[in-house]
Amino acid sequence: MSSLRTLSPQGLWTWFETICSIPHPSKREIALRDHIQQWADTQGLGVTLDGVGNLILRKPATPGYEHLKGVILQAHLDMVPQKNSGTDHRFDRDPIQAYIDGDWVTAKDTTLGADNGIGMASALAVLADDSIEHGPLEVLLTIDEEAGMTGAFGLEAGVLEGEILINTDSEEEGEVYMGCAGGVDAELKLAVGREAVPADHVALQLSLTGLKGGHSGCDIHTGRGNANKLLGRFLFGHAAELGLRLAKLKGGSLRNAIPREAVAEFVLPADKVAELERLVGHYRAILENELKAIETDLSLALGPIEMPSEVFEANAQSRLLALIHAGPNGVIRMSDAFPGVVETSLNMGVITTKADSVRVMCLIRSTVDSGRSMVENMIQALGALSGAEVTISGAYPGWQPDPSSPIMAVVRETYQGLFGKLPNIQVIHAGLECGLFKEPYPKLDMVSIGPTIRFPHSPDEKVEIASVEKYWQLLLAVLKAIPAK
Repeated sequence: MSSLRTLSPQGLWTWFETICSIPHPSKREIALRDHIQQWADTQGLGVTLDGVGNLILRKPATPGYEHLKGVILQAHLDMVPQKNSGTDHRFDRDPIQAYIDGDWVTAKDTTLGADNGIGMASALAVLADDSIEHGPLEVLLTIDEEAGMTGAFGLEAGVLEGEILINTDSEEEGEVYMGCAGGVDAELKLAVGREAVPADHVALQLSLTGLKGGHSGCDIHTGRGNANKLLGRFLFGHAAELGLRLAKLKGGSLRNAIPREAVAEFVLPADKVAELERLVGHYRAILENELKAIETDLSLALGPIEMPSEVFEANAQSRLLALIHAGPNGVIRMSDAFPGVVETSLNMGVITTKADSVRVMCLIRSTVDSGRSMVENMIQALGALSGAEVTISGAYPGWQPDPSSPIMAVVRETYQGLFGKLPNIQVIHAGLECGLFKEPYPKLDMVSIGPTIRFPHSPDEKVEIASVEKYWQLLLAVLKAIPAK
């Protein structure tokens, strides 16, 4: 990891190396927050820890810049914990093994945490460097963005002083974001009675692994396979003819990550094993053909397991497999207002088996409230048809675009002055915290920028080194170009 310090801008990359060295998955980011707070105290910065656990740092204006409007640089403290199958890594204990890979920085077999670690590092590097010119400055570091936006939900009025907020959580250099999708969690809980394993059955496991996964907003349109849907497709198609009886079904680990792996544990008559092996081989060939341009490491494997004590009751199993196979997933509608941008989507992110139920957790996103409501109703209808209990929770608002935003104009003009071309003004199909900030701070003028990050929320995550340099140049130039109060 020491090689990261050789990159430019050195201050930013040094901070990012520090961030990687301190475990900070969602809901376990306090060690990193405490480290930053202790550093800020030694630097004589203003430090506030709000009631929900967000950290706010303050630095006075550079002499001669006191007349500028106050700026809030904002990032989230947590990262998404995803790793490749078989990787011995504990996100609550082990540092991220970041390294340079050609033109990119990536991590060894895990998510990198460039989302939003690079943005956080840039804000801290600004605070650390007294040669950078800026007006009154605050840095807002929120907790638990990836797993529930707890910090953004809990931010109270009267804590922040600035008039302009620059969110650093975007993932495409050359694009300036002025709006984002809202979202809501949808859970289907299907009760599954259990019964004894029939006689003359054998126990097996079918696992689908090696998919690329990714961010359920930014990557939802890319055609990446959803392990839950793909495994459900096979089981729905063949369970009845094989006499296959499920004992356990699980897949995915986060509602906002496209699931890379799914596993079914089951029994079936011993005389059906050969037919199962044939069908698995046939389905593997189907998936390799359908997904060959994207999922190059797909694996569908069958193997023995210990005999379970019970299996799902047959009717419940049928309804469960129908629910999974019929459930919506992926892009629901593209935007007319913003060509090329997803308007509404759903990610069937997590399937878990409990003693008496199976739960399917989905994340719905939409830039249009009516689109989100439509998909919520689709899930309610699916629950009604299958007999599943539906819970809709954790709704967060989108960030309504403001074409007249003064800070958006400043960023656009500054970018053109630096790089000789206009940036793309866009709306992102991901859940930025900006929409929630508008509740306690309705007058905040907001914009979102960032470097180029590929495949966040997956072990393929990487950040382009050259784009970090350009993002840094833009950030510093914008801080100097902030209008007067």
